[in-house]
Amino acid sequence: AFACVEGKRACPPEDCGGPPGYDRMLTVLGSPKHAEHAEMRRWVGRNFDPEAFNVAATNKRIASHFKRSRRTKKK
Repeated sequence: AFACVEGKRACPPEDCGGPPGYDRMLTVLGSPKHAEHAEMRRWVGRNFDPEAFNVAATNKRIASHFKRSRRTKKK
């Protein structure tokens, strides 16, 4: 079985442009005076916290992934 024991930061949102896009997004979100800050905040959502990480939620996602994988292989 797989499990996460610790982590850091929220995962990148879909369609943010991979690692370079995520870095840019974090820069823009961290700079309230940046010309694109308001637009980026609307896109990512007010509740997005780049520093948030939840081990229990991550382990639920991991378990869910492996349950789906096992069902797919049985077919």
